[in-house]
Amino acid sequence: MTKKKSSGKKEMKEDAHLINSPNHQLLIDSSSLQSPNIPQKLETKKEKNKHEHPLDDKFYESELAKLHVELVKLQEWIRAKGLKLVVIFEGRDAAGKGGTIKRITECLNPRICRVVALPAPTEREKTQWYFQRYVAHLPAAGEMVLFDRSWYNRAGVERVMGFCTEDEYREFLRSCPEFERMLVRSGIVLVKYWFSVSDEEQERRFQDRINDPTKRWKLSPIDLMSRTKWVEYSIAKDEMFKYTDIKQAPWYVVHSDDKKRARLNCISHLLSVIPYEDLTPEPMVLPPRQDDLGYVRPPITDQTFVPEIY
Repeated sequence: MTKKKSSGKKEMKEDAHLINSPNHQLLIDSSSLQSPNIPQKLETKKEKNKHEHPLDDKFYESELAKLHVELVKLQEWIRAKGLKLVVIFEGRDAAGKGGTIKRITECLNPRICRVVALPAPTEREKTQWYFQRYVAHLPAAGEMVLFDRSWYNRAGVERVMGFCTEDEYREFLRSCPEFERMLVRSGIVLVKYWFSVSDEEQERRFQDRINDPTKRWKLSPIDLMSRTKWVEYSIAKDEMFKYTDIKQAPWYVVHSDDKKRARLNCISHLLSVIPYEDLTPEPMVLPPRQDDLGYVRPPITDQTFVPEIY
């Protein structure tokens, strides 16, 4: 790809490219290293304009249903072949990470695919090797683990909010690439997504959470403070990409102002990263129910039932 001539000013790595996947296209950041098997092309003005229109609900549900079938195939392939998959979801607050994770897991076996969303470290964990508490959650053979935020907290919220020292931060930038290369060498498939949301859309989603009692739990004081440190988070993200966007585990940036498109694009891309075959179990034959053989059910009055209010 031909590089743009520098204007003398520091270039912000915000130019978007497209990764083609089997069914959809994923918006990614030009700063991330790409898989050699995925063709790239610049997003045209026409393609940008199409994202301004909401995705039709019926089309979205239809495409999601198709992707769910493929996710089940991928799950069975991972289980049968003993693969170990780690998917990291990072990005700004309210960027759509949780919604995408939910759509991935809702059709999968929780014994094979699990979500890891760790709370703030305990006092004991703060004295451990930084990566130690994450290592305990890595997958065994035949498992896939989705990290809803991960060890990249150190390069993001901890850096911006001052929860780590300068030395701890610099050590993370040095050790993280080697840590991830070690994971890949051990046989783990590591996929990293950064969900990118605009200032305006994040504000809209924050207001929606404030006004909806069922969503208010999603907001924390740290989330609200992040609005006042938008530029600091941008700088931290750029610095993080500079050190950790490595060939063995590149970052894939998902444009997430449109949640539905972001979910479809991310799932479609994830399916394209891992070659798999259809190992869906064959349909089973349901055997007839066993005869009563003289069984007598105890009186219903001996049991406690849930009140039938509805």
